[in-house]
Amino acid sequence: MTEAKILALLLACSLILNLSMIVGLIAHGTGVGARQAVLTAAGAAATCLALYFAAVSAYR
Repeated sequence: MTEAKILALLLACSLILNLSMIVGLIAHGTGVGARQAVLTAAGAAATCLALYFAAVSAYR
């Protein structure tokens, strides 16, 4: 694996983490409980990871 691919993977993981935190904070801000906000954020992270892995597999 080249350095560029490793950096791209780290960037994607960083973006996924930031996006899921934002989604969780928005969900918590709308009035749902903390547990539901965490589940919403985890769902957003899992969706982003699935899209990323689908794109990687289609690239190969």
